[in-house]
Amino acid sequence: MSAIASTDPGGKNRGVTADLALDEINKQIIEHLQRDGRMSYATLAKTIGLSEAAVRQRVQRLLDGGLMQIVAVTDPLTLGFARQAMVGLKVNGDLRAIADEIAAIPEVDYVVICAGGFDLLVELVCTDDEHLLDLLNEKVRTIKGVAVCETFMYLKLAKQTYAWGTR
Repeated sequence: MSAIASTDPGGKNRGVTADLALDEINKQIIEHLQRDGRMSYATLAKTIGLSEAAVRQRVQRLLDGGLMQIVAVTDPLTLGFARQAMVGLKVNGDLRAIADEIAAIPEVDYVVICAGGFDLLVELVCTDDEHLLDLLNEKVRTIKGVAVCETFMYLKLAKQTYAWGTR
């Protein structure tokens, strides 16, 4: 069975069928690494019932195939980024082109094309309110096609998880 690429480091192949089989063993590997991305190959092998070499090969194929990433998740506040915001954009023109232009802004860590009240949702990570204002005023709102820009400033992150499992 082929799987839909659930993660793509470059963002180019999201939603494209991967050539990698997402069998029950690969699903177990993904689920364990979602809970603990630092789990050693030896521990993972023992847990799943494979050799360490087999687990290492499978993990590498999952990474190379774009089905998963292993990254360090940080708390922006501890790194000096005191202001986060979600920005809803209504745009005119090619959604994909505008999403790509927004995604090229270094302070943007999340862009999604969506249906509903906004065409795009964009997450920004900034050092302070002045940085956010400069970013919105000089980079986001100046992009051709951006018609409406509504900012939702984060007060507190109540939940963030990456352990949603597999299907």
